[in-house]
Amino acid sequence: MFRFVSVFIARRLLVSIPVLLGILFITFMLVRIGQQDPAAMIAGPIADPIILAQVRQDLGLDQPLWMQFGHYLLRLAHGDLGRSWQDGTPILHHLVSLMPITLELVIPALVLSLLIGVPIGLHAALYPNRIFDQLSRGIALLGFSVPTYWLGLMAIFVFFYLLGWAPAPMGLISMELMAPPVATGFPTLDAMLAGDWDAARSSIGHLVLPVSCLMLAAGGPVIKQTRAIAIELLGSDHVLYARAAGFSNGRIQRIVARGALVPLITFAGVELVSLFATGSLIEYVFARGGLGHWGLNAIMQSDFAAVQGYVLALAVCSVVAFLLVDLAGLLLEPRN
Repeated sequence: MFRFVSVFIARRLLVSIPVLLGILFITFMLVRIGQQDPAAMIAGPIADPIILAQVRQDLGLDQPLWMQFGHYLLRLAHGDLGRSWQDGTPILHHLVSLMPITLELVIPALVLSLLIGVPIGLHAALYPNRIFDQLSRGIALLGFSVPTYWLGLMAIFVFFYLLGWAPAPMGLISMELMAPPVATGFPTLDAMLAGDWDAARSSIGHLVLPVSCLMLAAGGPVIKQTRAIAIELLGSDHVLYARAAGFSNGRIQRIVARGALVPLITFAGVELVSLFATGSLIEYVFARGGLGHWGLNAIMQSDFAAVQGYVLALAVCSVVAFLLVDLAGLLLEPRN
């Protein structure tokens, strides 16, 4: 079994290599065909042509595109993702330090959306076209249609500005507290490990609104997908036989939940990848300073090296997520 799983993982990783190369090439080309000139942005608006030419030479922008891409791949093969053109910090340092902040936002949102959305979708499928089903479909439609950034802004306006229940949407903990020493990169966990419970409570308080907004954005697709999978399973032969045999609704619901496990795990992997993109807007609205916030700033500032590193990090996360999903499906349903 171990050998089979190892071969399976190796094959998936080999398939992922051309995908990552394609993403790198597309990103490399897209960030260079825009109208903004990073050399002019770095040198300043009053820089003369000589200084601009020197900056382009230092950044390697005076070379042909194919040569720039070749040098980028060569550096990447040695683990060098380059440096940010704005602050000179290595891109890898940004990715390693900011990824835990984003994961602390995305993972709880996904888990809560599954814990809430899956039971709602299953119950709605068992009693279709009733009041509960109609309400659940309305909630799902709301989760699909409401822009995430608008949801975040409204949450700040109501719970921070009007009611005063939420902390200021700035940073990871209150500005009145000292940040705990970095051990894992996850702010809440670092505060707990340091025994700084005031910082831990503040970190959790700063997570409530952004996690709730992201959970609502993810909950709609989870409810819709769970309901669709469950309705299809309820029409299958083995479930119809169970109904004819007089099984209770609770027993039938457990049978359907077991059959929907693998498709839902697959959908959870897709949803996790999408939450990285959605979470970037939430991070920006709540000024959390995570990987998504940093990536959006890099895009707006035309920091080519940072944009390439950001997209590469998202692509690697996608590959890892889909690999784990396929591995879970293989272990749960060996017949596949």
